[in-house]
Amino acid sequence: MLRHFVDLFDLTPEEARALIDRAIELKRTERLGGRPPLLSGRTLGLIFEKPSLRTRVSFEAAIARLGGNAIFLRGEDVGLGTRESVVDFARVIGQYVDGLAVRTFSHTTIEELASASAIPIINALSDASHPCQAMADFLTIEELKGSPRGRKVVFVGDGNNVARSLAVASALLEAEFVLCAPAGYEFHADFQGRFADRFPGIALRLERDPRTAVSGADVIYTDVWASMGQEHEAVRRREAFARYQVNESLLSLAREDVIFLHCLPAHREEEVTSDVLDGLHSKVLLQAANRLHFQMALLVWLLGDTPT
Repeated sequence: MLRHFVDLFDLTPEEARALIDRAIELKRTERLGGRPPLLSGRTLGLIFEKPSLRTRVSFEAAIARLGGNAIFLRGEDVGLGTRESVVDFARVIGQYVDGLAVRTFSHTTIEELASASAIPIINALSDASHPCQAMADFLTIEELKGSPRGRKVVFVGDGNNVARSLAVASALLEAEFVLCAPAGYEFHADFQGRFADRFPGIALRLERDPRTAVSGADVIYTDVWASMGQEHEAVRRREAFARYQVNESLLSLAREDVIFLHCLPAHREEEVTSDVLDGLHSKVLLQAANRLHFQMALLVWLLGDTPT
């Protein structure tokens, strides 16, 4: 059955759990020296309209470690929706590759590709969500904390694509999620409505005060205050988020064994101080490494002969 990975809203809790379990299994196998060629002969296409380090390299390495290969396409070379329609591109590329990972500005582009494609489409980042990042983050939480069930995950910052995907992943994996954001930067109404429809028994928690939000937190997470495409808002956002910096003072109000996560790249001394980013509670390097292991599990699920 053809499956896409466009948004975490499309997953069941059982599928989310199975993907985490498969990632753990593949990572354990690799540590023991095994790299089974589960996707031998398979080709993954990558089309990126945004710059990337972790996402591109982790996908290319993931398919290679599984015995397959990758073809990278720059967004400007393809010209989705300008040089060629999204539908025409989807119909053509599906004859060349077995799956396509897309890093784009508009979530609508990924939805259009999925609706027209005969191969799996993977959301490698859009303005609406970052599902691969969030699932790799929960792989990290599970490795360090055990089951995410009941763990308090606090995102300090903008209710952006990463925060939205973390909120959905938390609901799927039974973690407690809190968004800590200033007025005007909370989740948009359309996301709140979709979340309420999908998870009617789970409240989207919002806390304005960072000190209150992180009390009892198992995980504190932040991201840059101005993402790609928002550079023109940088000054206004620095003012709005001035008291939302994750520093040692804020970290001290969480649980003693709290872990700090950041999807990177970070703007040191803005959303996070260097002493936190480089400190004992920071697990950002393990978090980055787990992008590879989750994406291996995802590719096996989407491109393999049998489901997880």
